[in-house]
Amino acid sequence: MCGIAGVISFRDDMRGELKSCELMQKALLRRGPDQRGIFLSHEAALVHTRLAVIDISGGRQPMTITVNGRKYTIVYNGELYNTQEIRTLLSEDFIFETKSDTEVVLRSYIKWGAECVNYFNGIFAFAVYDESEQRVFLARDRIGVKPLFYYRFENKLVFASEISALLEYPEIPHEIDKNGIAELLLLAPGRTAGCGVIKGIEEIKSGWCGFYNADGLDLWEYWRLHAYELNETFEQTKEHVRELLLDSIRRQLVSDVPVCTFLSGGLDSSLISSVAASEMKKQGKILNTFSVDYRDNDKYFTKSHFQPNSDPEYINCMTEYLGTRHHWTVIDTPELVEALDDAVYARGLPGMADVDASMLIFCREIKKHGTVALSGECADELFGGYPWYRDKDIRMTDGFPWAQSTAYRKKFINDNFSYMIDAEEFVYSAYRKTADYAEKLSTDNETEYRMREMTQLNFDWFMQNLLDRKDRMSMYSGLEVRVPFCDYRIAEYMYNVKWEYKDYMGREKGLLREAMKDWLPEKVLNRKKSPYPKTHNPAFLEAVSEKLRNIISEDTPLTDLVKRKELERLLLHADHVQWYGQLMNLPQTIAFFIQLDCWLKRYNMKFSI
Repeated sequence: MCGIAGVISFRDDMRGELKSCELMQKALLRRGPDQRGIFLSHEAALVHTRLAVIDISGGRQPMTITVNGRKYTIVYNGELYNTQEIRTLLSEDFIFETKSDTEVVLRSYIKWGAECVNYFNGIFAFAVYDESEQRVFLARDRIGVKPLFYYRFENKLVFASEISALLEYPEIPHEIDKNGIAELLLLAPGRTAGCGVIKGIEEIKSGWCGFYNADGLDLWEYWRLHAYELNETFEQTKEHVRELLLDSIRRQLVSDVPVCTFLSGGLDSSLISSVAASEMKKQGKILNTFSVDYRDNDKYFTKSHFQPNSDPEYINCMTEYLGTRHHWTVIDTPELVEALDDAVYARGLPGMADVDASMLIFCREIKKHGTVALSGECADELFGGYPWYRDKDIRMTDGFPWAQSTAYRKKFINDNFSYMIDAEEFVYSAYRKTADYAEKLSTDNETEYRMREMTQLNFDWFMQNLLDRKDRMSMYSGLEVRVPFCDYRIAEYMYNVKWEYKDYMGREKGLLREAMKDWLPEKVLNRKKSPYPKTHNPAFLEAVSEKLRNIISEDTPLTDLVKRKELERLLLHADHVQWYGQLMNLPQTIAFFIQLDCWLKRYNMKFSI
């Protein structure tokens, strides 16, 4: 995994962009601490920072290949899981000089042009400068695991893996307009696909690619979730799921550096850890597993509908069952509060408060032991694990199931801006656009019709937010995290599996449990879903309240955007409205405003209305 950036123009000379490239490169060094490189030509300035995982000596970038007098240069962030298959396909046309997947991606473009993305199974964002054709090809993986943002000027394009790197480019203004304000206060930490929140900053959407040349930027969608008739029995479906998941996990264990796994004691991470441990045992190796907890959480934990039990007893069950070498990260409140700012720098935006901050600390500790980890994100979105899939009343509610707080949120918008924003219309139109985009069949009954909408909503919004979090928090410490459930083949297939199968035996992710039951002990196999752990220590609420109180006691850009009286009311702890589903309650809402203040100050944001 790496960081990439570039400045492209077919009218101005890019050889004078060295200083700007160095600034963007510095902002991306955490993503790629092992190697760095800059390519300068008349039309293209390309930047790379490398985290070396495959072919450590041969995979340096930017990588240039000349074929039949035509020169091609790539900057690439990602990992291909079918590298060997593609290398075999290309072996009749090329002699490979390295073992890296970077060379495979570049030669795939040379052979197939824009169609190359249809051959890839992996997570990626890359740019290829095609000198002879006077154009640059940009692409992002189907699921959107790896990021790629850009800013268009009249005569040039600037792109980067992270918003923070784009903001280092001297000519990009640090401004937010009314759309950005609405994104921050009505949708965040979610974000509209393609939107970079900051004025003028956009994102190549997942499953999109395109060319930039002298005529401008032309992007198109090359992949999406398609609806089709799936006429399989439950037994056939179960076998299909097992084959896909085992293949995905095994492919993602390939690495030239040690691989470890996240382990929460839940179904998803336990399955991945079980398969990984089995594969490593064949090689005479012991899997390293990692878990996170909070100081005194056992003392303050209380059961809830969303979190019926805590993790440690299930984690201990799994580590004994698998015989892994286990590592705990235990986070105390002061460390968690301190990390809120670093989490903003990592994400480039205010995010999920302590849910981001704890992940950042956790990844920092894992990095001390390894460079590649596997994690269980996205099983809930694809297999129907969340409560809003299974509760009919929530499921049929016309709106984002995790964001039913628009009336509450809009009260925070300062009067200078609130009159410009129709909060309900902004949120509902974002919801409706996604729901309508979901592809359906004329034969779908009411349940299947709605389940396709729910899957698309989760796929484009909730899941993307979690993937943003995992990428930014891990790469901030130079840790590559792979997500086996995000194999596009699994996503395509599960979009068309009937809800009756997914909900087997009336259990969340019942199909997944049944398909993989031989891989887990009964205790973990039958555990009720529990979300990513967060602190239950009241000291966290006290600490973030004090910090926000201190912020608003002085002049701050936060109160230019947010009503001071509403922040003061928030600090009375009178309201207990979920800001973003079960992941963000009162303490996280307070912490979100701390992060928003940090972000406004860090990037010296101005309001452009």
